[in-house]
Amino acid sequence: MQQLISYIAPGAPATRQTATGNEPYLRPEIGFTPKWYRDALGIDFSECWHTDVEYRLESLSRMRTELDRRFPGARIGLPPNHGQIDLLTGVHGACVIAGIYGCPIVYREDQWPVAVGAPLSDSQVLELLSPNLEVNPFFQSLMMQVDHIADRLGTVTGYINWQGVLNNAHRLRGEELFTDLLTAPDLCHHLFECVCTTMIEAARRLHARQRETGFDVSFFTVSNCLVNLVSPDIYREFLLPYDRRIADTFATIGVHNCAWTVDPYLEDYASLPNLAYVDMGLESDLCTAQKLMPHARRAVMYRPTELADKSLEEIEFDLSRICQELGPCDIVAADIESGTPDERVIAFICICQELSDSAIKMTEKR
Repeated sequence: MQQLISYIAPGAPATRQTATGNEPYLRPEIGFTPKWYRDALGIDFSECWHTDVEYRLESLSRMRTELDRRFPGARIGLPPNHGQIDLLTGVHGACVIAGIYGCPIVYREDQWPVAVGAPLSDSQVLELLSPNLEVNPFFQSLMMQVDHIADRLGTVTGYINWQGVLNNAHRLRGEELFTDLLTAPDLCHHLFECVCTTMIEAARRLHARQRETGFDVSFFTVSNCLVNLVSPDIYREFLLPYDRRIADTFATIGVHNCAWTVDPYLEDYASLPNLAYVDMGLESDLCTAQKLMPHARRAVMYRPTELADKSLEEIEFDLSRICQELGPCDIVAADIESGTPDERVIAFICICQELSDSAIKMTEKR
């Protein structure tokens, strides 16, 4: 089974891509916030960045040049199949499913998009149907961009961030969703069923169009950013069946657990078929994660505050422990703000390389 690795395209939130099989033992993936690029280059991440392919192409060229200038040789944010231009990853941020369901989206010049609007009422949830994607204005607008990219570049490289069932349901229902899990289970299942169906069908259609252009996407990653707000029992009863349905639909699945402690959900994640990736917070039981998921690429989400505020000695201690207890793995330093010195990012990358080289040498000796 082919693994997945973390991938942060310039200007985009973190997602995943197919591994090559030649990844470093401790592989850093570096990502910056839109504000970092705004402060450095004046790029406007308002609606035009997400809807205008030509504007995005021009801004990505500038971002690529800036990354190469400030971090020479680091190859930060390079797309899958190096040499191709990725004009898809990051479009509409994490709000694509919310947009398909008609949620208003606020676009800001220095931030990722945010879905807003009044939460759906009980009756609106119960009457909800999965939208017909053939005529859905938001999805068809996205596919028109895909056609534009195909005409412009030939190959449509990149990934849409479909999020996860809980994340998307929360954008539609709001905070009341967590009460519903205890008081209105049928309502929850109906909402989750609609959202899950839309996620699968939208991804299938996009993947099919990308294959026509020569870019094959055969995996799906779910983002469980809110999972620590529900108990393991609730996850197992209400959400695991939908994650398993997604896993059964696609060749491989990745699970983004955010920087939360993954321990309460480890066994359930490990039970997913064709699990190719899982990430977690630094406080997780890394040894157990390695033991339970030996065939998946594992990753730690290293918080931007840790990168900015800890001493280099403390960072090296963290990375050494990650390397020993979870490796081979990714270390994801995402959402870096413009106040973080470049020298700190470069030092982080160098520590990863040194630890990775040492780990490989020790493995060869064995």
